[in-house]
Amino acid sequence: MTNPEKNHLWRPYTQMKTAAAPLEAVRTDGARIVLADGRELVDGIASWWTAAHGYNHPHIRAAVAAQLAAMPHVMFGGLTHAPAERLAARLAALLPGDLDHVFFSDSGSVAVEVALKMALQLWLNRGVSGRTRFLAFRGGYHGDTLGAMSVCDPEEGMHRRFGAALPTQVFCDLPTSAERVAALEACLAHHENTLAAVIVEPLVQGAGGMRMHPPEVLAEVARLAQSYGLPLIADEIFTGFGRTGTLFACEQAGIVPDILCLSKALTGGTMALAATVATGAVFETFLSDDPAAALMHGPTFMANPLACAAANASLDLFESEPRLAQARAIGARLAAGLAPLRGRPGIADVRVLGAIGAVQWSTVPDLAEVKRRFLERGVWVRPFGDIVYLTPALTIAEPDLDRLVDAVVTVVGDVTRP
Repeated sequence: MTNPEKNHLWRPYTQMKTAAAPLEAVRTDGARIVLADGRELVDGIASWWTAAHGYNHPHIRAAVAAQLAAMPHVMFGGLTHAPAERLAARLAALLPGDLDHVFFSDSGSVAVEVALKMALQLWLNRGVSGRTRFLAFRGGYHGDTLGAMSVCDPEEGMHRRFGAALPTQVFCDLPTSAERVAALEACLAHHENTLAAVIVEPLVQGAGGMRMHPPEVLAEVARLAQSYGLPLIADEIFTGFGRTGTLFACEQAGIVPDILCLSKALTGGTMALAATVATGAVFETFLSDDPAAALMHGPTFMANPLACAAANASLDLFESEPRLAQARAIGARLAAGLAPLRGRPGIADVRVLGAIGAVQWSTVPDLAEVKRRFLERGVWVRPFGDIVYLTPALTIAEPDLDRLVDAVVTVVGDVTRP
């Protein structure tokens, strides 16, 4: 049990009364975390999926150091700077279609909040009232701020206790069957005049349980949203930057959302930065002689030069090093390595997409015990709910990846053995 007199930190997703003391990290390198007691752990989750190039990549570190010497920060209201200008242009060139207009913020949740706000105001700027709700999908997760919480799964998600305090949204199942396609279309038809947009996590519902769906399902969501004249918001905070095997998950379905959210791996796991990117059609609805039609949003540290320098350096690495091939190779190794768990008693599913591997239990074991066993095997793996997953750095060496997979197969096998 933690001692509240000695612990001034309020940690995330943690019951502070009963939680064990956290481990102290003192150094990171590549796919490794070094602890204060000298132990070295192979990181299986890349610090919540951010460290795409591994920790302490020298190219990103050098870019941040050079920017720190020149200008660590300057307000973005009324001023601009080269790192942000360059990053916005590069993102616009990389993203599909005419996703050309980049609004920077400092976290994934805020990127989603900005996307929701854009969609709401889009209708107001068109002179249309009453479109105040969003259609989201069961199993989804979009962040921990109030607006983002409201479009997370209302029944199984971690924010279900807040239901009465949140805006009421419309929830459907992903259209993974003909019956679900019909149900989604019926839902859109019924709520058509009150909806502002549709929001979806392309290909993988991450923190909602690593639930995966094929590109055809995403394409169907996009088709139906378009058929009802609704903007589509793609939350690529988890899936962006190679995690699914392509630079952006939307590419696999051949769709162009109206608004797209990025964060996490945007800076290669170096520091906080997020972006909400809109098409020209969305952007143009905010152009007016009326000042009230502007997007009235401005995070204090938006477009932070240090973070933009890190993100530009990260994009350099995606251009110069084989990250997407590495992601696909990781996926093949995860699929082969985790296959022995498939069909075992106590295992509901084993699934892999890109550099994401997930094992789902039929019955949730003692997660504290599972975490302890992983630490004993020298790996940093953090199961949640009924899922244990691997999302390693795209640069992870094969021996380290094999060590992670072996640890998952052994530990999961041990705790599910009859």
